[in-house]
Amino acid sequence: MLPRLVLRTTLPLLLAVPALLHAGDDFQRCVATLGDQAREAGLSESAIEAALADITPLERVISSDRRQPEFVQTFWTYLDQRVTDRRVERGRALLDEHQDLLWRIHADYGVRPQYLLALWGMETNFGGYFGDVPVIDALATLACDTRRSAFFRTQVVEAIRIIDEGHMDRDGMVGSWAGAMGHTQFMPSTFTAYAVDYDGSGRIDLWNSLPDAFASSANYLRALGWRDGHRWGREVILPEGFDYALAAPEARRSVAAWRELGVQRTDGRLVPDSEIEAELLLPGGYRGPAFLVYDNFRKIMRWNASTSYALAVGILADRIAGTGDLKTRPAEPPEAMRIEAVKRLQETLNALGYEAGPVDGQPGRQTRKAVRAFQQDAGLPADGHPSPRVLQAAEARTGD
Repeated sequence: MLPRLVLRTTLPLLLAVPALLHAGDDFQRCVATLGDQAREAGLSESAIEAALADITPLERVISSDRRQPEFVQTFWTYLDQRVTDRRVERGRALLDEHQDLLWRIHADYGVRPQYLLALWGMETNFGGYFGDVPVIDALATLACDTRRSAFFRTQVVEAIRIIDEGHMDRDGMVGSWAGAMGHTQFMPSTFTAYAVDYDGSGRIDLWNSLPDAFASSANYLRALGWRDGHRWGREVILPEGFDYALAAPEARRSVAAWRELGVQRTDGRLVPDSEIEAELLLPGGYRGPAFLVYDNFRKIMRWNASTSYALAVGILADRIAGTGDLKTRPAEPPEAMRIEAVKRLQETLNALGYEAGPVDGQPGRQTRKAVRAFQQDAGLPADGHPSPRVLQAAEARTGD
């Protein structure tokens, strides 16, 4: 899971823990229905009993699920915390150590070593921390909550399937508070669909077998449609007077078309004359950096639906493979917006007719589209990036 900056006290979170955690009978009735669901899926009684006996609801899981950060983390803060020189050096050393295994997996699955190492580094710091939460207890806690019950009920059943098939017992199934497991943090449903016994031990072990963990990750990416020999994307330089409104999903076009608009590689040459489709991203706004991202980038986002995460994986993979750091870095880091400020911006844009979507403090695609439209009308750089400057301009417009 993605760590977030948290500055609020946890007391309100503990007060918000659902009544089910304080009403043992209700929780046990819910657990009984999970057992019934597992039986309907054809799982053995012994595995169901081993998984669900004496199960305990975990208040810290609900607290983590409810936790809200005070600030929206900027791209630069996110990147600098995760793609560090130390992590890059460690990744290169591990590439050298495991190169025979990794290139063999590449031959079998078509995913190059640097991407597997980058995912490994991002998910568990190269196996340094898997999480310390009993997975079955965490999943049952979330399954018996009301917020995402259907999803986590499925995860409970698939976790029991892992036990039933002999891959791991309940005590060894430890992971994140949301139930992600092993070196590359597979959810149970991903495990049962894509994990492989690459070391030939007779069981799949994503905690203790690097061959299984690497090959399972490669198998998952291949199933998502990973294209071997294609990049995830690249940092680019935009020409003077560029229309920043083109940094939008609907403006996706061929690399050749971006070339015609004067988009350059970081060495000053125009981007290739290629028909590969690419989208322009400005994760930190018009001051940079800028990226053209390709189809493999979207596959990384299927792993974790965060633009910053997918960019960090791609950049870390490139650096492990030997490239340098990003070329564009603003002289002053962009100011982080408070969640409450983003909510005010969403509310204001909605009032002005820009359809920013739910007032939830999350600057998602719909909010960015509304920001971009407002910026165009207000004569601001239309990069779709929420900022204090945009909020100030929008609130001024409501007073006109």
